[in-house]
Amino acid sequence: MATKILLNGCKGRMGQAIIKLAPDYGAEISGAVDQGDDPSRFIAGADVLVDFSFHTVTLAVTELAARHGKAVVIGTTGHTSEERAAILAFSKQVPMVFAGNYSMGVNLMYYLVKRAAEILGPEYNPEVMEMHHNLKKDSPSGTAEHIVDVIREARGIAKEHVLNGRGGMIGARPVDEIGVHAIRGGDIVGEHTAYFIGQGERIEITHRATDRAILARGAIRAANWIVGKKPGLYEMKDVLGLGD
Repeated sequence: MATKILLNGCKGRMGQAIIKLAPDYGAEISGAVDQGDDPSRFIAGADVLVDFSFHTVTLAVTELAARHGKAVVIGTTGHTSEERAAILAFSKQVPMVFAGNYSMGVNLMYYLVKRAAEILGPEYNPEVMEMHHNLKKDSPSGTAEHIVDVIREARGIAKEHVLNGRGGMIGARPVDEIGVHAIRGGDIVGEHTAYFIGQGERIEITHRATDRAILARGAIRAANWIVGKKPGLYEMKDVLGLGD
């Protein structure tokens, strides 16, 4: 039986991609709402609420889902710390997947980077590079920042030792430093590489995105997976069965 999705943010780029792909991945859009619509009209007939809207909207729709005992998948970003805390509190009542990137490949990359950072040790210098189209406004990307956090946590490196770009007479590279570099140009959808550079060899873990539909497919997979789970906060690594 198809998973019934109440989609909040149906007019956005991600919302449109989810609507297009849902039937191919065992899901059905039982309700599609956006700004000015009333999601409560559709909540009873849904198995899961999927939110790709705006950060100020997520809390209200999550509260609605929790009140009706419906699972939640959140892909909206940009929440304040207060908004995020209030949203996550509802994971005590219903199962919730909260992720900043729903690409299955990117989430597998996070896992591989963590294992590489743990296994290779400090003698392999970590660097992160990301590439995006020339219209992207933020730098580094949120995905690059998460890769950096994965390395930091695995190595015990402080945030103060993350260096965004290099220039001038900066001296020798400290062992406990992570360099982060951003490239912008053309229509690059997204490319991220984590380097572990040792003496005589280097390891590169790269993810290249060529179609934004990868995010929609991952969100639909998360929606299918979360239905029937126990209340709690889940990540994409749980959806993909990657463990710790």
